[in-house]
Amino acid sequence: MSYKTSINMKLVKDLDKTQSKKAEVTDKQAEEAFRTILTWIGENPDREGLAETPRRVVKAFKEYFRGYSQDASKDLLKTFGDVEGYDDMVVEKNISLESHCEHHMAPIIGVAHVAYIPNKKVVGLSKLARTVDIFSKRLQTQERLTMQIASTLMSSLDAKGVAVTIEAAHQCMTMRGIKKEKAMTVTNYFLGSFKEDLSFQNRYLRYIAR
Repeated sequence: MSYKTSINMKLVKDLDKTQSKKAEVTDKQAEEAFRTILTWIGENPDREGLAETPRRVVKAFKEYFRGYSQDASKDLLKTFGDVEGYDDMVVEKNISLESHCEHHMAPIIGVAHVAYIPNKKVVGLSKLARTVDIFSKRLQTQERLTMQIASTLMSSLDAKGVAVTIEAAHQCMTMRGIKKEKAMTVTNYFLGSFKEDLSFQNRYLRYIAR
């Protein structure tokens, strides 16, 4: 089994499974579900201020979770070879990130830092941020989100190495439950040269700490 195959098999399989199970639910059915929730919390969904809320929430959810209908690997197909042999790391840091916790559907707000070492070709910088966006616009755990971004960049770019760091606040911790409003979660995932050579890893960590 090849290196890329072994690190990506489970994640790709899980992604395919998730995308293949898309339920056939209409907007109208979703709106009715939100009307039920409004009633359940003690509200009157027919009052003036809430009459259009189910429709607005459905529209918002389409934006929050648009990543389910997007394929990050397709966005990374366009690469550029005219870089005069550049083979050092490319770092894009402080990429804004908004996701939702799969356990409570509460927002996850933070930043992602991404780096890769190109193998003859580079990708447009906007595509790195878009990869973060596609995977974050799904119900997530931060650990899985970090791994999905890294594994997709590694395989799609045929990179020599990839590093991904996410720093985020989880509102399932800050607004409910334990209510630790200043708590931040940091996750890292390293592949290829970043995992095998600590000099690359340490230089990357210094860059994102600036």
